Amino acid sequence: MSHEQRRGWGRGRGRGGRGRGFSSHGESECPGGGRGKPPPHLKGREIGLWYARRQGQTCKDKERMERAVVRMDESREEHITRLLNAVQTTNNNAKRTPDDDSWWSMDNDRDSPSPPPRQTAVKPKASVEQLSKSICQEKQNDTISDLDQQLKQELLKKRTDFRYLEMQRFREKLPSYSMKEEIMEVINSSQVTVISGETGCGKTTQVTQFILDDWITKNKGSTCNIVCTQPRRISAISVAERVAAERAELCGRGNSTGYQIRLESQLPRKQGSILYCTTGIVLQWLQSDQNLDNISHLVIDEIHERNLQSDVLMAIVKDLLLRRDLKVILMSATLNAEKFSQYFNGCPMLHIPGFTYPVKEYLLEDIMEMLRYFPKDTDKRPKWKRRFMQGRIDRPEKEEKEALYVEHWPEFVRRLQGRYSASTIEALELVDDEKVDLELIVELIRHIVLKGEDGAILVFLPGWDNISTLHDLLMAQVMFKSDRFIIIPLHSLMPTVNQTQVFKRPPPGVRKIVIATNIAETSITIDDVVHVIDGGKIKETHYDTQNNISTMTAEWVSHANAKQRKGRAGRVQPGYCYHLYNSLRDSLLNDYQLPEIVRTPLEELCLQIKILKLGGIAAFLIKLMDPPSREAIRLAISHLMELNALDRREELTPLGVHLARLPVEPHIGKMILFGALFCCLDPVLTIAGSLSFKDPFIIPLGKEKIADARRKELSKNTKSDHLTVLNAFLGWEEAKWHGARMERDYCWENFLSSNTLKMLSNMKEQFAEHLLGAGFVSSRNPKDPKSNINSGNEKLIKAVICAGLYPKVAKIRPSFSKKRQMVKVYTKSDGKVSIHPKSVNVEEGEFHYSWLVYHLKMKTTSIYLYDCTEVSPYSLLFFGGEISINKDKDQDTIAVDEWIVFQSPARIAHLVKDLKSELDTLLEEKIRNPQPVDWNETKTRDCAVLSAIIDLITTQESDVTKNFAPRFQKNY
Repeated sequence: MSHEQRRGWGRGRGRGGRGRGFSSHGESECPGGGRGKPPPHLKGREIGLWYARRQGQTCKDKERMERAVVRMDESREEHITRLLNAVQTTNNNAKRTPDDDSWWSMDNDRDSPSPPPRQTAVKPKASVEQLSKSICQEKQNDTISDLDQQLKQELLKKRTDFRYLEMQRFREKLPSYSMKEEIMEVINSSQVTVISGETGCGKTTQVTQFILDDWITKNKGSTCNIVCTQPRRISAISVAERVAAERAELCGRGNSTGYQIRLESQLPRKQGSILYCTTGIVLQWLQSDQNLDNISHLVIDEIHERNLQSDVLMAIVKDLLLRRDLKVILMSATLNAEKFSQYFNGCPMLHIPGFTYPVKEYLLEDIMEMLRYFPKDTDKRPKWKRRFMQGRIDRPEKEEKEALYVEHWPEFVRRLQGRYSASTIEALELVDDEKVDLELIVELIRHIVLKGEDGAILVFLPGWDNISTLHDLLMAQVMFKSDRFIIIPLHSLMPTVNQTQVFKRPPPGVRKIVIATNIAETSITIDDVVHVIDGGKIKETHYDTQNNISTMTAEWVSHANAKQRKGRAGRVQPGYCYHLYNSLRDSLLNDYQLPEIVRTPLEELCLQIKILKLGGIAAFLIKLMDPPSREAIRLAISHLMELNALDRREELTPLGVHLARLPVEPHIGKMILFGALFCCLDPVLTIAGSLSFKDPFIIPLGKEKIADARRKELSKNTKSDHLTVLNAFLGWEEAKWHGARMERDYCWENFLSSNTLKMLSNMKEQFAEHLLGAGFVSSRNPKDPKSNINSGNEKLIKAVICAGLYPKVAKIRPSFSKKRQMVKVYTKSDGKVSIHPKSVNVEEGEFHYSWLVYHLKMKTTSIYLYDCTEVSPYSLLFFGGEISINKDKDQDTIAVDEWIVFQSPARIAHLVKDLKSELDTLLEEKIRNPQPVDWNETKTRDCAVLSAIIDLITTQESDVTKNFAPRFQKNY
């Protein structure tokens, strides 16, 4: 990588770039500016420019004063000088040959020659060994024939089993069962089949059984291995257990049906079986079995959701169709089968009708007329004016829809006249479309309770803040505080123990009210729901390639979402669905949500494409059903090159190979590798697990402030969300050691999910298994003493976090406000940003250093940094980008990627730069030839270099703090 490319990450891209300043929109964040008056000859605009220059100079002077001083005591300076001299002498003697594809230096050129093609060997004639193998194969075929008979006898025997017959009677009532012959005829005569079906038709549970039973009956059972993919873990488990029950078997344990998800499995028998698994599992198999030779039928379920993994798997499978014996069945819950059929060259389609009761639908105008509802605190300006004042919308397609909405509004109002009252039409005029009206939902729930039919009420809302507020509004009314109501919030942040109540039917006279996100659309089924209130919004993440930032906003649902929500109401009896948007908005809704592939960063996917040997990244991605933009592809490749995971020819570097094999996002993978190399493995694996899955904290409604306080206590003043999770996990491990009761009490008192903590523990073992296989560690135990020599070193753990998350860096500046004591935070490309309210650092007023690293940057109401940790200058110098040494007026400086600048004597700066260079060389060797660091051999070069760096990070930061913190903190 060239010098320019190394520091290129920090330059603003598109509208987000702001050069070297931190202030958004070019405004200075330094108050006051310089004192004194401008020269008398200046007039008008010239006076303004004079003040601006003076203020800018004051800001630069202030920033120069705030710089931390990087120092080193004399004894360490002498030790490192001797170490570098010894290492350089060894290197000169070895005369190391530079490698054009160095994973770390990245100085190779895109046009450097490709490796020579492999020589194709001439196939020899069949040998004695091959003939022997052929004879063995014939004997194996005889064995398979015996197995076919055995499987057929087992199936015939089942048909006399009472449990099987009872389940059979239930199966025969499903709509899919009446189409059994038609379904099998199409599947057997076609290589690819698209099956669509309404919720409850039985397609997911029945089609796989039809195939298996058909092949067993035809004496081909031993060659039938069906794999059915599910987008979610919970779906794979629950469907597998249901199918096993229908076959009068236990799930897994060598029976016909089982499941496999990450870190958990109940596997079926090897031949003549059905396996339900997550889509990611099949993508993992492709690394070792590129043709999926062990699968006879691949069923890809829930394809209408258009998640990234399913779309990628479909593209891979399209190329696998050269394997003529592979059958592919695509299953969708909605009626967009034509698009999938066209993608697979016009393959046949089948539709299975649903089995639901009729559901009566109401739109916003109907609801307002029924309730005589009038919105409170409304904006009286006309709709077009309100929309104009809200400013620019980020996405053109959304802007176009809003323009159409405003254009057709007068005509829509005319259509309503005469059919609805004047007060309803006026109320519709005043509705704020950007928000979900929670007061309206409260009134609607009251109406259903007082005048509607019995049955559970399910409310769909976009996010946690809406769920929490609605819960508070309901509990503020005496009516809902009684024991006649069970109110259950359903969200990933909620305690799991509360969510189990969702599936239980309440006793007679008690009404269940579930307030949920879109998790209740497809992932779970609540059987007793009669009334659905559709808030009309869904939280959706989009990736803004122009500004290189993800945004999460509440968007309008699609027609597919609305249909799924409506379908929740008619499972046990006729139901009712109330949509909180009007008929004009309904006419402008998209048919489906945007596919995930076009609204998400692509780095992890790019690595998967390379490790699966699918060819060029862009060449593969354009084969997808809805390809991502060229800019998104370019950005992903650029980021992977900056991370040193891809070389200039877009091939995997040694580091890239390791990152692609780890089942996490690339930055987290890099953190794991550094944790192994620096022997602080166990704590780093805990942090990596929480970043790739989720942190273990839960937020019970009504106890948010107490939960925040507990989290703050667990941070132990580390100024780190990552170390807060680590402290919580270590406390849980200790409590668990004392017994189940202590573990339960610990989780209860600290608002922690024991299920998530157990999941993190399992993930750590999986990560350690990967590292052992790659050669980085000598044991699969994350707590192996050899891998955890430095695990008690908090400063080193922060440095390893920095190594993984860099270049996600933000600068901290003090606040000069007397009212607001919190610091101000800036990133290079965005200017001023905010720390997310969930962070332990959100109200922090005193930091030791002026830099944070963060895991995620997301734009919602403003730009928030999620999961951040304060890091020291030495962490950034050793684990950041390229180091440069400069002079700024009378100050000697050392900078990382030319924008993270520290004050440092020139001789110390050169010493640090040389030591960083030795670290880079060492890391390159360790990545190319992984092996654990032997800390008992203290005289080795590896141990000497790593020890010197750890010593500086651990002991020398006190000097930096002394020079920086007092000046920083006195402003509070």
